[in-house]
Amino acid sequence: MVTLREPGDLLLASCYELGHPPAGLASSLAFLERAGFRPCALDLAVELLDAERVRRARLVAISVPMHTALRIGVRAAERVRALNPTATICFFGLYAVLNRDHLLARGADAVLGGECEEQLVELARSLEQGGRPASPPPHIGRLDFPVPNRSALPALERYAAFEKDGERRVAGAVEASRGCLHQCLHCPIPPVYGGRFFVVPPDVVLEDVRRQVSAGARHISFTDPDFLNGPRHALRIAEAMHAALPDLTFDFTAKIEHLLRHRDLLPRFAAAGCAFVISAVESLSDRVLRNLAKGHTRADAQAALQATRSAGITLRPSLLPFTPWTTPDDYLELVEWVAREELVECVEPVQWAIRLLVPPGSALLERPEIRPFLGRLEPENFAWTWTHPDPAMERLHGVVSGIVRDANRTGERAAITFRKVRAAAREAAGCPPAEASATHAERRPVAPRLTEPWFC
Repeated sequence: MVTLREPGDLLLASCYELGHPPAGLASSLAFLERAGFRPCALDLAVELLDAERVRRARLVAISVPMHTALRIGVRAAERVRALNPTATICFFGLYAVLNRDHLLARGADAVLGGECEEQLVELARSLEQGGRPASPPPHIGRLDFPVPNRSALPALERYAAFEKDGERRVAGAVEASRGCLHQCLHCPIPPVYGGRFFVVPPDVVLEDVRRQVSAGARHISFTDPDFLNGPRHALRIAEAMHAALPDLTFDFTAKIEHLLRHRDLLPRFAAAGCAFVISAVESLSDRVLRNLAKGHTRADAQAALQATRSAGITLRPSLLPFTPWTTPDDYLELVEWVAREELVECVEPVQWAIRLLVPPGSALLERPEIRPFLGRLEPENFAWTWTHPDPAMERLHGVVSGIVRDANRTGERAAITFRKVRAAAREAAGCPPAEASATHAERRPVAPRLTEPWFC
């Protein structure tokens, strides 16, 4: 038996949450502290691994809600094992569940997922009582949420900021819901949540917001997979937040179909301070959208753009431009649509290089549409390989990836990067070069955004 009640006995580590303050850690810290534990925290997105804290810990729990976080987390776990061979190492989060077998084979002692904070508490209690680490099935059920505890986390100034019209604001992040109602085939959420979602009580969300505002936040990102899974819940929180903190701005993520279904609510979100909405347009090819089971069409994407603009909200599309079904013409059509609709500054350059990720357990693996293109599972990369049937698309991906990589290194403006991507797309599609003069976007103020590019 061991004690995990002293400061430092239990170490929680976050790896990456899209530049946001880590919600996974803040929530887990609160659950553990409510149970009488005194965990400490480390965010490897903005902090170096602290060897002394690792050596002291008896339980190290690593949060991996996304693919990039998992890659960082596995390397961190190797260092933890080298520094502290007797520590119990647990991975928790969405990508922990999808890669459970590989993580356990690589030395993890436990893997938890779904609504897993109570499972983490039970793991700590079991270790105290001399039990062995366990990896139960994902818990998909309602939790009694305490207010997330962010006191042990780095200052908000170390995370992505909000920019608009030359002004930069400190940004916080909160969860108003978890899981998702929908079953988009390429998304990692459906294999774990199975079409279920859970709301966080409004009083918990609003207190979390208030505490982050007290810590300096002037903008809040709602990090829900889809803020409009529960539209009335979302609106209630947004309007209560605005009533209490009228100068606070916010952003959220929502599906194209939700933006259309609830378009009547968009002016109210705008009035409450919504600066922009992220939505997974992914592609303008209806064939690609069907194969991904996105639930919207090209026409829907156009209509959602008009609906958000009419409400006074900036739409920031996320894209999935490289899939086995995307043609050079499809890619160029997406590029030209972004230019035509003056969305260049609303698309992060990294989006032009995003390639379909097929993790273990992906719902796509059950679909015949993808089987001709699949290679093999590469457990060390936490994904299945696939090859495009058109070598020109593979070449284009290489070219665009290089353009984006260079732009990220130099910090060049999105509109300049776009001009290079557009030239590559036109060449791949056999079209003449576009006019080389600067686009209007290169002379415009930067659209409302967060300062962290989006990676998965």
